[in-house]
Amino acid sequence: MNDTIVTVEAVGKRYRLRHRHDDSPYQTLRDTIAAGATAPFRWLSGTRAPGATTDDFWALRDVSFTITTGEVVGIIGRNGAGKSTLLKILSRITEPTTGRITLGGRVASLLEVGTGFHPELSGRENIFLNAAILGMSRAETTRKFDEIVAFAEVEQFLDTPVKRYSSGMYVRLAFAVAAHLEPEILVVDEVLAVGDADFQKRCLGKMHEVSRGGRTVLFVSHNMAAIQALCGRSIWLDRGAVAADGVTADSIRHYLASSTDAAGISGEPVRLGEALDLLRFDLSPNPVTSGGPVEFTIELLARAATRITDLALLIYSPIEVRLAILDLRPIGFPLSIAANERRTLCGTIAAVPLVDGDYNVGLGIKTNHFAGDRLGLCRLSVAARPAIGGVIPYAPEYRGVIDLDFRMHP
Repeated sequence: MNDTIVTVEAVGKRYRLRHRHDDSPYQTLRDTIAAGATAPFRWLSGTRAPGATTDDFWALRDVSFTITTGEVVGIIGRNGAGKSTLLKILSRITEPTTGRITLGGRVASLLEVGTGFHPELSGRENIFLNAAILGMSRAETTRKFDEIVAFAEVEQFLDTPVKRYSSGMYVRLAFAVAAHLEPEILVVDEVLAVGDADFQKRCLGKMHEVSRGGRTVLFVSHNMAAIQALCGRSIWLDRGAVAADGVTADSIRHYLASSTDAAGISGEPVRLGEALDLLRFDLSPNPVTSGGPVEFTIELLARAATRITDLALLIYSPIEVRLAILDLRPIGFPLSIAANERRTLCGTIAAVPLVDGDYNVGLGIKTNHFAGDRLGLCRLSVAARPAIGGVIPYAPEYRGVIDLDFRMHP
């Protein structure tokens, strides 16, 4: 029995970009009408409108994969990689330029705030409207109605036009409708970022429940922790093509490694606001044995007089969950640096109790000119401790991220 529910075969999506090169800031109605009237003749003669050129932009190119029933698949990648375009094609909102897709069931999609809602209709009316679009009978919708409303927490505003809803209310109701009306395929884009932490937690739980019920979920997010928690498989899109497709941990590792320096700062300095440059930031030894010490070096250049009030090293997991913060304020902050002065800070982390793996290290800083975090400045590789008494450590999925040191008392 073939349980493939989504098949994507050599799909490409091309957009035609038009560029104007003349000096006119706008077109009059007369210009627009004249250009439209002469367009067929220009097309036949192979000429273009004066002052205009077009370019082809491929948002997707030669994308192929299959998804089986009940799979929860993450779609990851940078902004502009083609993730939302792919979901729009899968949701039948737009057609591919090349290739084809085959879907084996009804699709419910949540791609952006308000998708599929009529702003003039009430929340109640939009629930029934969306259900009808998905092919649900009124009886099916009525049976699920109370559960949808309870999940969305919009009872008080159920008969209010949704155009008066906040973005959070919009998303809660839209997700509740999409997830509760039993589509075979649920497609969810980054819109969950609009909700609060409690709502996001409930959404992830609901998507787990949906997948356990044998339905398929495609989930796009920049939250790597959410992708890792929900998806057993992930597809990394890079510049419109599939760069990796496999176990989520592997796809995430390849994706994050593509944007993180392995050794530290190299080439151009990192700007920390308008008045401060980070010239050097490295860790030694690197790799370090789990539980061993690490020395750090931070070299700063002030282009204007700068007063640093907060400075901390930030250690993140490969999926960008903060694991540790090293607060440097006790060593003599606030720290004043004169204009054009270089200042080097060196120190030692006595022990790095992380299990073997790769971790991202950054800085959190606050000055009189700038406040914020700079992540992914370098990667810290941690090697496993030597086996104790010949005992092989537990597999990484059982160990978490911290390797605790201990002693047994006699």
